[in-house]
Amino acid sequence: MTVMSAHIQAYLDYVRFEKRLSERTYTLYHDDLLILQRMLNTMFVHEADGFDVLGVQPMHIRRLVASLNSQGRNGTGIARMLSSWRGFYKWAGQHKLVGSNPVQDIRAPKTAKPLPKALSVDDAVQLASFNNLQADPALEARDVAMVELLYGSGLRLSELLGLDVQASQGARGWVDMRAGEAQVLGKGGKWRSVPVGAKAAAALQAWLAIRLQWVKPGQASKAQSEPTKRSAYDQSTPQAAVFVNQRGQRLSPQHVRVCLRKRAVLAGTPTAVHPHMLRHSFASHVLQSSGDLRGVQELLGHANISTTQVYTRLDFQHLAVIYDQAHPKAKKNS
Repeated sequence: MTVMSAHIQAYLDYVRFEKRLSERTYTLYHDDLLILQRMLNTMFVHEADGFDVLGVQPMHIRRLVASLNSQGRNGTGIARMLSSWRGFYKWAGQHKLVGSNPVQDIRAPKTAKPLPKALSVDDAVQLASFNNLQADPALEARDVAMVELLYGSGLRLSELLGLDVQASQGARGWVDMRAGEAQVLGKGGKWRSVPVGAKAAAALQAWLAIRLQWVKPGQASKAQSEPTKRSAYDQSTPQAAVFVNQRGQRLSPQHVRVCLRKRAVLAGTPTAVHPHMLRHSFASHVLQSSGDLRGVQELLGHANISTTQVYTRLDFQHLAVIYDQAHPKAKKNS
């Protein structure tokens, strides 16, 4: 059992009773400082009474961080520990117990950014091809068109919901059926063109024919003739929107998220699906088939190619799975 240093205990009493930190925060401080004490005792096991926490130098902290990292602790967890330790030594410095804070300039190792979650090609196609025969035909047509555009064109949710039926001065996006492309206003106020494939175009045409049941044509033309500065989900021009609810109002982001999640369950997709996952899937699958990183960057509207390069990691992940399943050498080793 590790005996807590009297100085550490005094600091914990300070944060608990004088600073009145929450019980949860106090527990985190306690556990982090207990780890510090335990690791120092282990590192300097030759000392009869363990190592005095007030004698710690930056090189000792670096060794502790390296040890934590080698044990599999992630950067976020180590950063939190360093913050707790830094607070203790700052308090110790204020009480003239140490000359300097040994943790002051120590930083945790960077945590690798998690890969974006993407569906497999089979799962994406299964979701896009799904038809709910028991659903209301109008709702079904709308939802099919949304999935096709999210997956087939790699749109952000805001870009999808910003689409208007026709181009106008105040529009944030529209679909040009003849050209087979959509014009969308993405991040940073930058316009870009994205392709609309044959299946997406067919689904969109089917929905637009039914959409008239929910939108009054007179109001639609009036809304499109009045240029206004609005957000993608602004209800000030709802009749201009491509995707509307049964009251003729532009859909909200939450509405789309819920619809897509339910649809994925009905389609038998083995993972929870959100709109941005379909964008990730679009990027990953296009890159797998074309290998054109710059092209994918333009389609996604990324300002920096380093943002797009994360999908090359997804591609390598995909290749590793193929190797394990198909490579003769991999089969021999299994």
